[in-house]
Formats: sequence, structure tokens, C-alpha cells
Amino acid sequence: MRIAVLMGGPSSEREISLKSGEAVAEALTVLGHQVIKLDLDAEVIAKLTSFKPHCVFNALHGKPGEDGSVQGMLEILGIPYTGSRVLASAITMDKIMTKRVLKHAGIPTPDFLSWTAEQYAAGKGDIEKGIIKDLGLPVVIKAPTQGSTIGTFIVKDKQELTPAIEAALKYDPCFMAEAFLPGPEITAAVLGNNNPTVLPLIEIVSRTGFYDYTAKYTPGLSEHIIPPRLPETVLATAAALARQTYKLFGCRGFARVDMIVANGRDPHVIEVNSVPGMTATSLVPDAARAAGMDFKALVQKIVDLALEP
Repeated sequence: MRIAVLMGGPSSEREISLKSGEAVAEALTVLGHQVIKLDLDAEVIAKLTSFKPHCVFNALHGKPGEDGSVQGMLEILGIPYTGSRVLASAITMDKIMTKRVLKHAGIPTPDFLSWTAEQYAAGKGDIEKGIIKDLGLPVVIKAPTQGSTIGTFIVKDKQELTPAIEAALKYDPCFMAEAFLPGPEITAAVLGNNNPTVLPLIEIVSRTGFYDYTAKYTPGLSEHIIPPRLPETVLATAAALARQTYKLFGCRGFARVDMIVANGRDPHVIEVNSVPGMTATSLVPDAARAAGMDFKALVQKIVDLALEP
């Protein structure tokens, strides 16, 4: 089968995308497929048209590979591709829209507030007072369309609030303030289309105290514990929430649902990653291995799901 691996691109997650793409391309080659690696540039449509792939494996992280833009391009070209379709990709890329949908559906998620850069500029003082009054400290400030914890800051003191908001606004024209819930961070990799399967849950422990970009992608700085050190009833609730969330957004192929378990008892959905990392330190391959599926089998399964109607 001819498979094009889309990787790289212009986003702040380019480096991780290149690592994911290399790992996927190597696995597909070993599996016997004819593989071409394509960076997302101005020539990508011409290269895809020339190669005529049976499927595109989307290993792009961040915009425009994860927000529905590339998915729309591939829909127009009529090429099957891995992962979620346009709408699910667009919504889950935006943390603010994701939270609004979760709240509307009654799925537990931490309380949040959001503003545009213009609103913040016009009412900075009142907005910061409102954040502290309504959400308290610590509070999490996020740039809503960044991944890999880029543009995310845990604010523990009110003097840190302004710099965190200004830093988040360097990435996006709006920002989100989210209530900080104490408790373990867990993640659920979900695999499938109409009848998705939740792979073994993972508890994430960062040796730096915050699971940021460095902790995620530096070997040895984070630990993935399978299964999480939580009661079976809590794990069952979390898995059910992950599956419900996946289906709510209409995800396909594979995705990752990240959660905080408030006080070790109550899982809350934080966000959905529609194109999770596929590097040596990534969470989805770890979950698949725990389910008895090696990396090559995982990659092939994702391709097979892309070819389903």
C-alpha cells in the first residue's frame, strides 16, 4: 500500500511532529508499505497528487495539521487519512470550545473563564480580580490552541498572573483561565471508529512537578504508571468518561483524553488530543503496549481504521 506520512509543518510542535513522523514511517516501511515522508509545505498538494497514496498518515501536531485545515484539504483531494475528521479536529484543537461542549454535555471538567486579547486589554484589572475571585489560586492559564503544554502556566501567586496571561496571548488572540484541581493526572488512549476501545489508562508523574514540554519529551523526566494508582471504581469511571468524550466529539481512528482526578476520587476531562504523539516517549504507544499491541501493530491498526467508511 502507498502511504504518505505528513509531518513537520509550521506549528510550535514541529520538532515533535518530525519525531512522530519518523517513527511511524519506519514502522510502515517494516510492515512492507511503500512510504513517502512529506513535510507540510507549499508543494504538499502537488507531491500528494503525484504519489497517489492509498492513505495519508497524519503525524502533524498543532495547527494546521490538527485543527481541521489539513483534514479539509485531504477531504477535497479524496484521500483517506488517519484520525478524526474536520469538525472533531477543529473543536478539540480549541480548548475553549472543547470545554464549552463538555460543559453542555454534562461531562465533568474544571471550571473555566475565557477572554480575548481585546477584552483583556480593556479590563485587565477587573479580569484578573475576577479570575482570583471565581477560580482561586493556584489557577491554570492556557493558550487555547497550543499542544504539548505550550502556552500553559500554573499560577500560584497573584503577581504571576499578568506575566502568565501575557505569555499565553503571545500564542493565541485569546486565553483561558482554568480552576486548578489537586490530584493525579491520568490519560486514556482511545482506539476505534464507531465502537471505540479505551486502552489501559496511564498515570503521569513528572519529575519536574509539572508535565510540561520538557518533561513530556525528555526521557527520564516523566514516568508513565500503568495502571494508575487509583481505586478500580475510579478507573472504571475514568475509562467510561474517556469513551463518552471520544464519541461526543465524533473522534475517529485514535485520540487521547487527558484527565485530572480531583482529590484522587473524581475524574475531570481536561482536553482531547486528536493527533497524539507517536514518539518513543509518547503515551498512546505505551498504552497500546500495555494492551499487548506493539508499535507496528498500533500503526497498522490506525491505518486500517482510516480506510473504514
